[in-house]
Amino acid sequence: MTGKILAAVIVVSAILSGFLMYYLQVYGFYQEVTPRGVEDVQLTSVAAGQPEPILFENFKAIDSDSSPLRYRACFETPMSEAMLTETYVVYDDPIPNVAPGWFDCFDAQAIGSALEDGQAFAFLGISNVEYGFDRVVAIFPDGRGYAWHQMNICGEEVFDGNPPPPGCPPPPERSE
Repeated sequence: MTGKILAAVIVVSAILSGFLMYYLQVYGFYQEVTPRGVEDVQLTSVAAGQPEPILFENFKAIDSDSSPLRYRACFETPMSEAMLTETYVVYDDPIPNVAPGWFDCFDAQAIGSALEDGQAFAFLGISNVEYGFDRVVAIFPDGRGYAWHQMNICGEEVFDGNPPPPGCPPPPERSE
């Protein structure tokens, strides 16, 4: 009898732990981003080399303090594809991160496919928005836009324990 009770406690604990882990990964750490105005969507200018705000509406975003990779945003812009590609830095090798299912405006597979097929263009939003991570912005010809954070070469090298490559800012001091 004691063995059955012990087995039941272990099974119930495992089920509860699994549910808690699922909840924390999908819902627990995310929070909706409160729009701040013009600074919510920025692209890096080819001429100035600095991020500058673009026109947008219907901004919706989520983020998490647990990881810079959890940022996702959806918006619409009236700016033309031709104007954007001539004015802002195009991002090489954009790879959108999958968003939780409840954030249904962001479909990473559809965005990724459109980027591969040339049906959408990716731009550098903000370089090193957090050390080692760039904000990437993808915009479709119909004005739909999406943003996410993606690890850059500086982050890949430094987080692997190597010195930063030439052209990267110095890494932040580690607190131990």
